[in-house]
Amino acid sequence: MKDDQIPASRRVALRLALGLGAATAVRLIAADPAGTPVRPGGEPAPPAAGPSAHAGAATAPYRLRPMTGHAPPRFSPGPPPVRTRPFEEMPEPGHDAMVLTFDDGPDPLYTPDILATLRRYQVRAMFFVCGEMADGNRDLLREMAADGHVVGNHSWSHPLIPKLSRRRIRDELGSTSDVVEETLGQAPLWYRAPYGAWNRNSFEIGAEMGMEPLAWTVDSLDWTTPGTDTIVRRVEEGAAPGVIVLSHDAGGDRSQSVAALRRYLPALIEGGYRPTVPHRG
Repeated sequence: MKDDQIPASRRVALRLALGLGAATAVRLIAADPAGTPVRPGGEPAPPAAGPSAHAGAATAPYRLRPMTGHAPPRFSPGPPPVRTRPFEEMPEPGHDAMVLTFDDGPDPLYTPDILATLRRYQVRAMFFVCGEMADGNRDLLREMAADGHVVGNHSWSHPLIPKLSRRRIRDELGSTSDVVEETLGQAPLWYRAPYGAWNRNSFEIGAEMGMEPLAWTVDSLDWTTPGTDTIVRRVEEGAAPGVIVLSHDAGGDRSQSVAALRRYLPALIEGGYRPTVPHRG
């Protein structure tokens, strides 16, 4: 069947499936067996360079409902309904919403400039922070929260999660959630696996901690420092209702990422897009 023969609703579901990596139906996203990475198109596992990201054409941002209410005592459990597998609920189609996400920070050199640009245009975004970075830059976590941004969990040291034992995965996620909760008064509700490499263990452990996984549908590949013009082009060409854009505010020289945001954010707004953050049911 050719793509133009596939019903529009089905095409939307398939593209959203690419964003989360393992969708088995329009509304169901199932974890891979333990030990098997689940990667969305885009950021590769090291050391190999990966393919270009899939530009999504979804109709609205993700709105994932929590998988479990059985969180360890030090974490705030997710509200009901209680489930054991991730589940994606499609909200009413939107025509202007996008989600901007930034990984690996916070970095005292680049994150403040990104926050300043978002503040200038009154845009909220998602920051998936690494615990070892967040621990030493808690003032930036507080600044993110004060501006209404969502702070998510990106592990402690950015390892390849499927190579870790369940205990190590729990330590990586748990330690980062501890830092965020100690600083902001609430543990993260979202997490993103480094390199987009999930497996069943990481889905289950994240669920125990009251977190939902979130991937992306447009990868700026800014971590390769391809040039500001290239980053801007990738984001603008990938722009569509409901897409989730992956960028970075740490992990290397992110001056191109900072400069690119200053250019594509006003262009997106002028084009009628409304960068926002996803909602949990």
